[in-house]
Amino acid sequence: MRSSSSRTAPPSPRAEPPERIAEAPEHASETAKRPTEAAERPTEAVERPAEVLQRQIETAERATEAPERQVERPRRTTETPERPPETPERPAARTYLWARQPTPPTMTLRLLACGAAALLVLAGCRVESRNAATVSPTATTDGLAVATREDSLLEARLAQYTTVRLDADLSALSDSTRRMIPLLIEAAKAMDEVFWMEAYPPGRDSLLGSLTSEAARRYVTINYGPWDRLAGNEPFLPGVGPKPPGSGFYPPDITEDELLTAADAYPDEDLTGLYTLVRREGDRLVGVPYHEAFAEQHARAARYLREAAALAQDPGLRRYLELRADALLSDDYQPSDLAWMDMRDNPLDFIVGPIETYEDQLFGYKAAHEAYVLIKDLDWSARLQRFATLLPALQRGLPVDDRYKAETPGTDADLGAYDVVYYAGDANAGSKTIAINLPNDEEVQLQKGSRRLQLKNAMRAKYDRILVPIAEVLIAEDQQEHVSFDAFFGNTMFHEVAHGLGIKNTVTGRGTVREALREQASALEEGKADVLGLYMVQRLIEQGEWEEARLMDHYVTFVASIFRSIRFGASSAHGRANLVRFNFFQEMGAITQTEDGRWRVEEEAMAEAVEALAGRILTLQGDGDYDAVVAFVEEYGVMTPALQASLDRVAAAGIPVDVVFEQGVEVLGLDPVGASR
Repeated sequence: MRSSSSRTAPPSPRAEPPERIAEAPEHASETAKRPTEAAERPTEAVERPAEVLQRQIETAERATEAPERQVERPRRTTETPERPPETPERPAARTYLWARQPTPPTMTLRLLACGAAALLVLAGCRVESRNAATVSPTATTDGLAVATREDSLLEARLAQYTTVRLDADLSALSDSTRRMIPLLIEAAKAMDEVFWMEAYPPGRDSLLGSLTSEAARRYVTINYGPWDRLAGNEPFLPGVGPKPPGSGFYPPDITEDELLTAADAYPDEDLTGLYTLVRREGDRLVGVPYHEAFAEQHARAARYLREAAALAQDPGLRRYLELRADALLSDDYQPSDLAWMDMRDNPLDFIVGPIETYEDQLFGYKAAHEAYVLIKDLDWSARLQRFATLLPALQRGLPVDDRYKAETPGTDADLGAYDVVYYAGDANAGSKTIAINLPNDEEVQLQKGSRRLQLKNAMRAKYDRILVPIAEVLIAEDQQEHVSFDAFFGNTMFHEVAHGLGIKNTVTGRGTVREALREQASALEEGKADVLGLYMVQRLIEQGEWEEARLMDHYVTFVASIFRSIRFGASSAHGRANLVRFNFFQEMGAITQTEDGRWRVEEEAMAEAVEALAGRILTLQGDGDYDAVVAFVEEYGVMTPALQASLDRVAAAGIPVDVVFEQGVEVLGLDPVGASR
């Protein structure tokens, strides 16, 4: 996206990010051969969920010496009680302390109650593994020495994640292209360092160095700090206070009025820009450009990019890497965005820099650092490209008044399939994206369109290990046959396509949609992309443009995916967007609950609900009415008893929430930078 300043945003993923046609990637194994069988776990838990939960609660009550206190029903959706996504409130002036504070007994009880579901994961549960990326020999919770009650609680949190090994078939790459990969991974590591400073200003080393528990170190590393990203950023270390909504981008006690007043008074400081930290100097606010604030890391990454560019055989990739290196030293990212859009035949791709604004939950102004190293599947990408030619017609057919679809997106759009071999920074924190839509710069989108990158290996792992087990628990048995990877891949791809359609600038003169809706913009945009993507699937099937697709497969898989994404918690824009969508669909009768607590899709009602919600969100974006969006999210973004009961069933089944990765040059069988060859 673009800020109100002259600087423009770099390419960035819409993380899970959700993110989604032709044949399923299981048919593309020729380009991604790897071991596929996960180490199987026993299918029976040691104890039944109710028995384990009761024992955990009794232990918690004795430990806190408060037997009279009733433990609330766990609100987490897996092994630990997850808080449901809630509409974030704009904070008043408040001081956030990085120092540790006493842990209240209620939190201890809430955390201990998570142990029941965690034991199911540790004891083992059946998980589909066909054609998934290999499970690491060292799973997320393996090898932990559980010495204390706190370690047990952290082990339960760790059990929310299943470990995936990010390898890929590099045999089709030239020697010089393979030599580029370690250099790009080193540049990505520099972005990882910066994101730690953005997410936890006191510093990664100081935090990890203060911990004696291996479980604590592992969970801190997954979350880039002491706050649980799957539980609404609640602290998981004793004595840690709440996470500042603005992370490390602003002074922790800043208010909206103070920031906007200073931005008007000192426009040269670029206080609301994407690439500027806000700091206090005396009694005024000042802006520190990213390329100055993170000069050492940016310079190091730029050096590795130039070294990689010298090895690049594809001219487009070489030019992009050179321009991206320049951007890291100047914060001017638009030239490299344009160059990135011109690449088509490069077998290797690299996304790097400050990109998404999700980490700034105070104002939504600041971009956080991240990186991806990607291997392109050229055959698959060629098959997907035909859908890009249909985008202008899809824009004209959006279910909304003409003034909300008057913008014409660039037609030079690109759809591609990739294996991701390295995640860093914001992209690697908490839940992981499975597809990418770039760039966020509205000017580049209108001029050249955008590129949608489907991360096949990450997508396959999530489908096999998370989505299929969820569907077996929550989808009506006679509709489970409609859950398919083809539909999951397609829904994810058109989610990304939908980010490039719709409206970028308000029709009411309130600036861009992002500027008008501030911190609400991300959740609404994700909601738009999901429902508008499904609307486009409907239209393509109706028009005969996608003959191999089955609409009910997409509907049922889409609903199963809602349950998956809701579990990402209140700190995720995707979690909030899925809550809104679930309740809207249920209100319109598109999804109904059976007597046994499972869920069914009503095909005709679903078609109507998809069109209605797509039109509603596009109108809200076009109007740029911040208060109307808040009211909409408050109305539909609530956790209902029926939905919570369903999520509790998923938790009791021990189904993981997301993945963590084993990744790097060792996994890929490459020499590290500087190694003798």
